[in-house]
Amino acid sequence: MAETRFSPRVHELGDGFNVRRALPSAHCRTVGPFVFFDHMGPAVFGDGRALDVRPHPHIGLATVTYLFEGEILHRDSLGTVQPIRPGEVNWMVAGRGIVHSERTPPALRRGESRLSGIQTWIALPREHEEDEPGFSHHEALPSFEESGVQIRLVLGDLLGMSSPVPTHSPMFYADVILSAGCGFAMPSAPDERALYVVEGSVEREGGAAYAAGEFVVFERGDEVQLRGAPEARLMILGGPGLAEPRYVWWNFVSSSRERIVRAAAQWREQEFAPVPGESEFIPLPEPGPSWVNYP
Repeated sequence: MAETRFSPRVHELGDGFNVRRALPSAHCRTVGPFVFFDHMGPAVFGDGRALDVRPHPHIGLATVTYLFEGEILHRDSLGTVQPIRPGEVNWMVAGRGIVHSERTPPALRRGESRLSGIQTWIALPREHEEDEPGFSHHEALPSFEESGVQIRLVLGDLLGMSSPVPTHSPMFYADVILSAGCGFAMPSAPDERALYVVEGSVEREGGAAYAAGEFVVFERGDEVQLRGAPEARLMILGGPGLAEPRYVWWNFVSSSRERIVRAAAQWREQEFAPVPGESEFIPLPEPGPSWVNYP
């Protein structure tokens, strides 16, 4: 019954827009290939406010954007222009380098709008870290509903379902809604597993109750039976642990420190391909890299 549970720290990204960052943290650096986990919002925009994440670069990872409420317009250096809405997935493979922006669409800026969702980063296997960048959008995700349990599979494989998102390594990542008293068993096979309570609360059979905003990492091999208490919405995630160490600095993930130093220099000198139609960008943070090693 051992587990690690904690409340993610809150970061303000500007204009009062907050995220709750579960990964990385002092309590847990990674869960399987997941190296970053942010709950965006819930936020209400109005009076001229909107989400405006200016163009910024990534290398060595894939970003996964999944919304519960609202809409974001994604633009990237490949020329992609793609809105994302609740229940859909934006999957962006940075590989050797990509630049993107995330903004409230123009049509939603004329009045009040709301936004809530999760953004995660997946560390690419070392052999794919320098792949060509790519982007795909997915609206039709596999789902399961029975006896008060609803599951939408975002990434990987779960309960005989396979997500259409083209991942590069084994994992699972799913949106789970449990009605009052209804149960669900976490997969037991992956090396590393965790959950994040988005709304409501959930109980572990023979253990504690987890409230909204808690991130829980389970021990390998432990049986984890959950039920809504009284009801809950969760994101569950997991997969085999990373085969090699990862270094993370700012928006860069790599198995090589030198590669991150080179990417930082490239962004400083504006050598990345730009996002068509956008002239703004987020400057490189100073001072330079302070390393975080992901064993």
